[in-house]
Amino acid sequence: MAEGTVLAQETDEVTETVMAASRLLVGLSARALAEVGSSLTLPQLRALVVLDGSGPAKLAALAAALGVNASTALRMVDRLESGGLVDRRINPDNRREVVLRLTASGTELVRTVLEYRHREIAALVSRLPVDVRSGLVLGLRALTEAAQEPAAGPLEPPYPGMC
Repeated sequence: MAEGTVLAQETDEVTETVMAASRLLVGLSARALAEVGSSLTLPQLRALVVLDGSGPAKLAALAAALGVNASTALRMVDRLESGGLVDRRINPDNRREVVLRLTASGTELVRTVLEYRHREIAALVSRLPVDVRSGLVLGLRALTEAAQEPAAGPLEPPYPGMC
């Protein structure tokens, strides 16, 4: 078999495996939401998780982090705000800017969902042989780096008085 063919087959196998793992993780997130009795969608949960990791953020920064346009992010924030999970405040340093942040209820929901996901993933990982776990760590780190996925943290410099 030609080297190009082998590489293409290997890429296909890895792609299919990552897609299966992705379905598993999305399913865990959906089950976590159901477990806490939430009617949130997965994109709404993702927005909450981004805000939880970043702290207060402007709408444009949230939209960019989510990979959606500002109007889509605005509709999502409207729903999250009406559910008491996000609030909007005027930036004290620039009164024309609105800053988004999680409410206490939003923070608690994120914590509960992430704890559920952590427990479920830990249970799966504990069933893997040690050498497989090591390979999984290396592979997932490499995949995350290849995607240039940022570490959780502020989307923009923190806003004084908004923490």
